[in-house]
Amino acid sequence: MTFAVSFQKVSRHFGAVRAVDGVDLDIRPGEFFAMLGPSGSGKTTCLRLIAGFERPTAGHIEIFGARAEAIPPYRRNVNTVFQDYALFPHLNVVDNVAYGLMIKGVPKAARRREAGAALEMVKMPGYGDRRPGQLSGGQRQRVALARALVNRPRVLLLDEPLGALDLKLRENMQEELKTLQKSLGITFVFVTHDQGEALSMADRVAVFNDGRLMQLGTPQEIYGSPNSRFVADFVGSSNVLPPVLVERCAGQRRWASLRPEAVKIGAPGRLSATVVSRAYLGGATRLGLDVEGQRINALVPAGEALPAEGETVRLGFADEDLHLMEPG
Repeated sequence: MTFAVSFQKVSRHFGAVRAVDGVDLDIRPGEFFAMLGPSGSGKTTCLRLIAGFERPTAGHIEIFGARAEAIPPYRRNVNTVFQDYALFPHLNVVDNVAYGLMIKGVPKAARRREAGAALEMVKMPGYGDRRPGQLSGGQRQRVALARALVNRPRVLLLDEPLGALDLKLRENMQEELKTLQKSLGITFVFVTHDQGEALSMADRVAVFNDGRLMQLGTPQEIYGSPNSRFVADFVGSSNVLPPVLVERCAGQRRWASLRPEAVKIGAPGRLSATVVSRAYLGGATRLGLDVEGQRINALVPAGEALPAEGETVRLGFADEDLHLMEPG
């Protein structure tokens, strides 16, 4: 298979800082691929390496089988949607969208026609004469997306494009981006620090930390079968259980991941816990529990009986919900 993007032992160093450290990964054509991690984990540097804004210190990158290091950014068949949108304030919407076509020498009538079609694609018809300052944050995000898509890239890079939007609009845009990606069939590479975005939108997720690729898999694999304490704690805020507790529950001295929704309150239970906090979340209540000095969270669905703070309860869970990880 010829991959849309292939990283082969890629590193990018800035002096003593290893922003990307020996990354190997392959992104498939037509895939919605998410790079997830905290600030400084290396995900945005990987995106900039694909775009050509950075060059590898070691290793190499291929884009649809071609060595990317020899191709300047403007000749790579990729486009980027930036977090701050980077729209030109002095140009109206249609000229912002058509800017890349103008640089390529496309005649004015043709580029305005293509820009209008791109605005239709992102549900922004009739906005062509407005300036960016007259648009909401969500509308500016759509214009930036149209500007990237009008060039018909084979790979679209999205650098936390939803980070500045409010929660409801962000959720709506997540659905629209996924629908648009499916209809276009092009490769989306989406960088985010928001685990919910990555899990809900991506076909596969790459989790980064300290410049290294920690785990690569489907959202279900990343969430349900984390391979390390970092992935378990970062993706979904799992309960990371120490080996001493895991040995008592499962007979093996290993670190383990136990998702809060898998914890059941009441007998028969494997562990005794004290309720130390309750937080109402709408559809569920999160209980903070103390198990011999170890903090464990449990999610109790709305409508179920809740123990009081300070009450002692028993905790249970199914064997398959305890995911064993690193040796103790």
